[in-house]
Amino acid sequence: MSDFLWGVSTSAFQIEGAFSAGGRGPSVWDDFAPVHDNDNASVACDHYHRWREDVALMTQLGVNAYRFSIAWPRIQPTGKGPVNAEGLDFYDRLVDALVDVGIAPVVTLYHWDTPLELEAEGGWLNRDIADRFADYTALVADRLADRVKLWIPINEPAMVTLQGYAIGVHAPGKALLFDALPTAHHLNLAHGRSVEVLRSYNAQAVGTANNHTPAWAENPDSPADQAAAAAYSDIHNWLYADPVLTGRYPDSVAELLPIQDGDLATIQQPLDFYGVNYYNPTRLRAPSEGNPLPFDLVDIEEYPKTGFDWPIVPSGLSEMIGVLRERFPNLPPVYVTESGCSFPHAIEDTDRISYLDGHLSAAREADVSGYFVWSLLDNFEWESGYSQRFGLVHVDYETQRRTPRDSFHWYRRVISGE
Repeated sequence: MSDFLWGVSTSAFQIEGAFSAGGRGPSVWDDFAPVHDNDNASVACDHYHRWREDVALMTQLGVNAYRFSIAWPRIQPTGKGPVNAEGLDFYDRLVDALVDVGIAPVVTLYHWDTPLELEAEGGWLNRDIADRFADYTALVADRLADRVKLWIPINEPAMVTLQGYAIGVHAPGKALLFDALPTAHHLNLAHGRSVEVLRSYNAQAVGTANNHTPAWAENPDSPADQAAAAAYSDIHNWLYADPVLTGRYPDSVAELLPIQDGDLATIQQPLDFYGVNYYNPTRLRAPSEGNPLPFDLVDIEEYPKTGFDWPIVPSGLSEMIGVLRERFPNLPPVYVTESGCSFPHAIEDTDRISYLDGHLSAAREADVSGYFVWSLLDNFEWESGYSQRFGLVHVDYETQRRTPRDSFHWYRRVISGE
């Protein structure tokens, strides 16, 4: 497995802090109100100022790849116009430092921090954002394409649509239900436009990172429950994977999308790899009376749970990759681009070790090309603020002291083959 990528993942908004430093503009998440205990990410892990320390931690860990995101508002404070040189310089230094110590940079261009001014113009409901995203891609690629190993235009577009625009638990906090579906098409279109731009800058490898979940019917013998599971999978899984990999949308949603001539060809750009972010399966049954959605969510109780109350099902990862390969016979090499769990432990985190051991075993059984633990550091966990801890490294947010957990040392031993 000499070419296997052993990695960790983070995202800019969750760790960087430094809201007002270096010319950064505001994002939709800066002032998003429904956050646990009124937490905010204005400091977070202060990675913007402490990135050298974090690169040293990765060197100690022994990873050969680091997946991180670039904050669009650092590059273009309003989401359009000329580059903010100071913001781009920050990532240029980070990439150089990673390359110098033999860690491959894996860059995500968008991990949910839409510039606030673009959101005021409609955000992902506005088709023009795809062109703005292409412009932004060009600014970053022009500086970094010569050193970045893997490029991911958009992280988990399903979560942007479902949580940000459909039910409103994430920024920008809109509860549009099915009226949120245009955002899915515009996210896919932005992905395709970004891939085109990255190719024009001779990017080494371009893929995606989709959040995937096996959709389980509560009663597998019930046609109504099976239909509910299929409907959920269309919205969560196939609304994003199908057009990128096959150039078409699932029949159940295609007529609800603002597709224009040429869009699907733009979206279906050849990919060098496919990224799977996996956390848990989802169980569904036929919708109850009055539910405007075509399914009810059902708790999965027969498995242990994480601190987020998510069921721990390692076999769901290999199941999902198997479903993807069956549905898409020409699926490119697969990376597990996120896999991790939240637990409240300080340093001794045997539960996290058990979780990662099971999921890494499932990933290797599925013959993937790399595995990225979410996350290197404890971080700002979106609407849950600092109440959930995903890090291999514990962060004391008052002092910013970083302390590797037992899982950090376990992962180091796995990587080194001890």
